[in-house]
Amino acid sequence: MVAITPSIIVVFAVILVALLLFATEPVPVDVTAIGIMVTLMLIQPVSEALVGAGLLGTPIVLFESYPGDALSGFANTATLTVLAMFILSDGVQRTGVIQILGAKISALTGDSELKQLSATVGLVGPISGFINNTAAVAILLPMVTDLAERGRTSPSKLLLPLSYASMFGGMLTLIGTSTNILASDVYSRITGEAPFSMFEFTTLGAVVMVVGTVYLMTVGRRLTPSRIEPRLDLTEEFEMAEYLTEVVVRKDSPLVGQQVQEALVETEFDVDLLQLIRGDSVFLEPLGPKEIQAGDVFTVRTDRNTLVELLDVEGLDLVPVTVTEDELEIASEGQNLVEVVIAPGSSLVGESLATASFRQRYSATVLALRRGGELIRRRMDNLPLRVGDTLLVQATVDSIERLDTNRDFIVAQEIERHDYRESKIPVAVGIVAGVVGLAALDFVPIVVSALLGSLAMVATRCLRPTELYDAVQWDVIFLLAGVIPLGIAMENSGAAELLAEMVVMSGEVLPLLAVLGVFYFVTALLTNVISNNASVVLMIPVAIEAATTLGASPFSFVLAVMFAASTAFMTPVGYQTNLFVYGPGGYKFTDYIRVGGPLQLVLGIVTTLGVAYFFPLT
Repeated sequence: MVAITPSIIVVFAVILVALLLFATEPVPVDVTAIGIMVTLMLIQPVSEALVGAGLLGTPIVLFESYPGDALSGFANTATLTVLAMFILSDGVQRTGVIQILGAKISALTGDSELKQLSATVGLVGPISGFINNTAAVAILLPMVTDLAERGRTSPSKLLLPLSYASMFGGMLTLIGTSTNILASDVYSRITGEAPFSMFEFTTLGAVVMVVGTVYLMTVGRRLTPSRIEPRLDLTEEFEMAEYLTEVVVRKDSPLVGQQVQEALVETEFDVDLLQLIRGDSVFLEPLGPKEIQAGDVFTVRTDRNTLVELLDVEGLDLVPVTVTEDELEIASEGQNLVEVVIAPGSSLVGESLATASFRQRYSATVLALRRGGELIRRRMDNLPLRVGDTLLVQATVDSIERLDTNRDFIVAQEIERHDYRESKIPVAVGIVAGVVGLAALDFVPIVVSALLGSLAMVATRCLRPTELYDAVQWDVIFLLAGVIPLGIAMENSGAAELLAEMVVMSGEVLPLLAVLGVFYFVTALLTNVISNNASVVLMIPVAIEAATTLGASPFSFVLAVMFAASTAFMTPVGYQTNLFVYGPGGYKFTDYIRVGGPLQLVLGIVTTLGVAYFFPLT
């Protein structure tokens, strides 16, 4: 039995705090991960100081090489490979090949929900095996939303399957998700065995994808709710009828002669000005500098109580009309109304519309905010934004195009883009194929082929040098760099061995296959609450220790953990792609349990049996 030492106690304390912070997210997960790394680095010098003061018997040493091991996450092959895969995915994305492929497939679906679902799942799954599955969902989300709109289908029926199918697809190859790459690296470092090959677990991944697809097309289709009605009008979808109206400026109004920004925008009233109608002209952002004249008609977003006060104080009269999307979305005037999703890693996460100066920065007005199934249409300016929040935005076509190219957002409708590098499609696809081929043939390690491919993307002008940094999801990179040292500390302190001994005790009453299943379901539950990459770092050292003690194959146990960590179906926070669709689908938190719970159970059984069948346990 492993003795419980101060080192183990300290590591467990760090893990508990980390789990709490990952689950509650008072700060972004990448900040938590860097905090973990810094904390682990401070423990050794602090403990040495305590020893010198006679308050501690021996110093706590968590790293064999200090501070090298603590900082090793930044130079880790998994971190660099994931960074390179983001660049490769972005190079493919900028050619427009996936959008073109999606448009061709969607043209065949018509108004059949079953065909639309088949196209969604059948497209995102295979694609997610070869470009990062998070990127695949971000690219395809607008296409799927438009597919539902054209076919008069609720987007809710397609978006959750889109997220789930991307997770299946990510398990087809080593490069499908950052979790696979990290698991391969941790396994190789601990056991000394070779890292996973490109297609080492593709057979099992294909079985999981087929079973998952059948579930989504049958049972899952019935369980997936229609939270949003087939789209007729965005103003109706966001229930804006009571919040949009038109007011006219009277001759005796105190506003006459003032600039809009001084008179109405920068006031205590909860009101947004959407457009100004003066005679036959319609003006949009920027409205602030315009001088108000008698007879000006403003389209405003506000609630009824504020409107009454506004009319009374500011000398305005109500125009007795109901404002519809047709009036807000006039193509000839260059106007548009769209849904915009806050993306992971967005600079707006934690900011509010006011602190981010959203209106001024993007020349766009937010009319409403949807967070899952909750609609917010008043007092939005000071609400901290979260990943997955969906904003109903009115702006000019040019502003919408700028939002569409901004990595802080995902525009949930397809925007006509003129900057796709279609001539580079064969080159970008060829580069990705070359990366996969070199790694599959074991000619060079995956990190080398991925970095070579990233360089090739720039050399062939699929990507411009200035676009490289925008291509990388830096929050994921810092998350990996921060949590990798925690895995090292678990191994060196004996914490992983102690946890493994506890699991091995169950092996005295359970068959080996059941112990494998225990690892799958424990990891699955953990990854639904915290980051999938954090789950892998915490569970793989324990799985390897337990397998070695039981005389089983560490490889098989690591595969079970890896597959479980990449299939977080039961919560919107368990996986980034779940957050992508949370707002646009109008889902409730319980929808993920309702649809994802049975799927998690089915795939847990299939994966456990599949691992045992394809990769002998002993």
